[in-house]
Amino acid sequence: MEQYAIKGGVPLVGEVEIGGAKNAALGILAAALMTDETVYIENMPDVRDTQIMLDAMQSIGVVTEKVDAHSVKINASHITDLTVAGDAVKKIRASYYFIGALLGKYKEAKVALPGGCNIGSRPIDLHMKGWRALGATVDINGGLICAEASKLVGHHIYMDQVSVGATINVMMAAVMAEGKTTIENAAKEPHVVDLANFLNSMGANIKGAGTDVIRIKGVQKLHGTEYTIIPDQIEAGTFMFAAAVTKGDVTVKNVIPKHLESISAKLQEIGCEIEEADDAVRVVASKTLRHTQVKTLPYPGFPTDMQPQIAVALGLAEGSSMVTESIFENRFKYVDELTKMGADMKVEGRTAFITGVPKYSGANIVAPDLRAGAAMVLAALAAEGVSVVDDIRYIERGYENFPGKLAGLGAQIEKVESDRELQKFKLKVG
Repeated sequence: MEQYAIKGGVPLVGEVEIGGAKNAALGILAAALMTDETVYIENMPDVRDTQIMLDAMQSIGVVTEKVDAHSVKINASHITDLTVAGDAVKKIRASYYFIGALLGKYKEAKVALPGGCNIGSRPIDLHMKGWRALGATVDINGGLICAEASKLVGHHIYMDQVSVGATINVMMAAVMAEGKTTIENAAKEPHVVDLANFLNSMGANIKGAGTDVIRIKGVQKLHGTEYTIIPDQIEAGTFMFAAAVTKGDVTVKNVIPKHLESISAKLQEIGCEIEEADDAVRVVASKTLRHTQVKTLPYPGFPTDMQPQIAVALGLAEGSSMVTESIFENRFKYVDELTKMGADMKVEGRTAFITGVPKYSGANIVAPDLRAGAAMVLAALAAEGVSVVDDIRYIERGYENFPGKLAGLGAQIEKVESDRELQKFKLKVG
């Protein structure tokens, strides 16, 4: 069983290169099915979720060619099946993007109900409402979401709540619908904008992405394109907090600082120094961290995907802090793991009450989901002694070469697969 073995207590220092945004890549891969011409995508993160999407695409007849680790060519001119239902697909949430893409292009799709991290209820009723508004019939039969339409017609759609997934899925379905579609109360996240830019580069007519009203004029067909995915805001934020918890000095490179503003603001609030350049952000944590209050909100608010990482930092800050989760109700499963390391945290409803402690101690801990798993690694890097992180498959869904990038900053971390390898690591680090 693969684990991360980590000896903490070393300040992280240096530069780290941030990869392409996983959440943007998953929508863009699905959207690549919407043209018969070849699409060339660069800055593709080489993580488990993107590989599962590519495998699923191949299973329905799409030709995919990895040009290198971060570039892929896709040709969907010979799709043989409009049902996407392999076991792997059920493991990732983003599999439902195939419905918006296939429904938009072929007016029919069947996709296995999605999985992903168990961080709370993520119903697809908003997606279904959007597709129905465009003229599709949508049902769930035998574990498959089934959508079909004789034709799709543009419509005015109001999202009852801000949903990234529903905004992306309805946008894809509407791109080739007849007439005009307006999505109100749309999500504004950077990866929504990136997908809209990608579709526009293929000949779509989308305006307003990044605001809460997206306007789409349907087009008859899309063409091939070459496109570069934006940098990963959450990977960047994770390394920024790694600097904070280890009292380090880390420059994250290949980022868009504007996407990181809510993260940078909180780091400054708790006592870190932030320096911004055109495509880099430096975090220096030379002082004791201070307490604060955090509430997760849709972009441009503080991201729910950064909530476990800031909780790890606040667990080491002076005074009492509160972290309120307004998006997913089941996102505090990591608190039990942190208390094994000496953290003083308790959860009531959607709020974690945190009293800072001077230090964490090494422990055997489990990654409960993708982002909390990354936060466990951060806690282990800050802790005294050796920690072992289990269930790292969650982390590898969204972080490429996580231990390698951390080791490049001076972290003592290795992926181990047996007790013997773990003992060797412990002997090596003393």
